Amino acid sequence: MSYLVATDGSTESDEAVRYAARQAVAFYETLEIAHVLTPDSELVDGTIVLPGEEAAVEAGQGVLESARSIAEEAADEPITVETQLLTGRPADAITEYAAEEPVDAIYVGHRGLSEEREQVVGSVAKSIVDKADVPVTVIR
Repeated sequence: MSYLVATDGSTESDEAVRYAARQAVAFYETLEIAHVLTPDSELVDGTIVLPGEEAAVEAGQGVLESARSIAEEAADEPITVETQLLTGRPADAITEYAAEEPVDAIYVGHRGLSEEREQVVGSVAKSIVDKADVPVTVIR
């Protein structure tokens, strides 16, 4: 079993990673850190093309490695960390992954890199709460 934390590299998601890491250590769980790539696709001569795909994957792996470092620093003892690079709509990708894998809980920041600062809880966090089949903790 494991705990899943979603990250987009924002300050809020970094806090969620820290919290989830401490919880994973306390309950002897593996911490899975997931980042979702949401590539913009284009139709070129009848073929779907994902511009900047290689750069997006590289950036996503950078977000995951940064989150791994944050988790390891937050834990006061050794922690098992796995990373997952997912694709699609963030809330769907996170909840579908949690439904397919042995995930006990999901942790998410209260909002991410979105410009919509007036919301108390971001749309991705709210959608994860609405769609998940496991407990979701929203970190503020």
